[in-house]
Amino acid sequence: MAAAGSSSSSGLWRGSNLLMAGFFGLAAAVQINDPDAGLWIVAYSVPAALTLLVGLNPPITDNVVWRSLSDLHSAACVLGTAVLGASLFANAQRNILHEEEGRELFGLVIITAWMLLCRNSAKNPLGGLRLTVAVSLSLFPFLTWLYIYVNTEMRESWPTHCKTVI
Repeated sequence: MAAAGSSSSSGLWRGSNLLMAGFFGLAAAVQINDPDAGLWIVAYSVPAALTLLVGLNPPITDNVVWRSLSDLHSAACVLGTAVLGASLFANAQRNILHEEEGRELFGLVIITAWMLLCRNSAKNPLGGLRLTVAVSLSLFPFLTWLYIYVNTEMRESWPTHCKTVI
């Protein structure tokens, strides 16, 4: 019975990683018309590749190259989150999802959270609460995109380059 639970957890973990790799890949692709596209394409492409590797081979998180790239990228995302957070705190005039910096900040938070979940997954297999968080987090971006797609009034104040990618 324990083996079935372990197999189920492993499958959910792999599936969540493949879903997140897809999300990160899509997020990189929609940056093409952004004024600072290069930065954001890299910001999403790196976790897309790292997460795809985890989905295909979960023990990869024990690899020193994988860990180093993940740590370096996560540190850059934390720094970006701090900068965007300070900018939003000083300048936000409405709901942060209506501010481009707010949407960028959420992207960096999702990347950082996912890389943190992946980081120790080879040594401490996900189960229970951590697996629930992983599955929920992997569904969150897609549900958010769906919500924004359905609620067109939410996009009215967005710059043109953000409106044309959905």
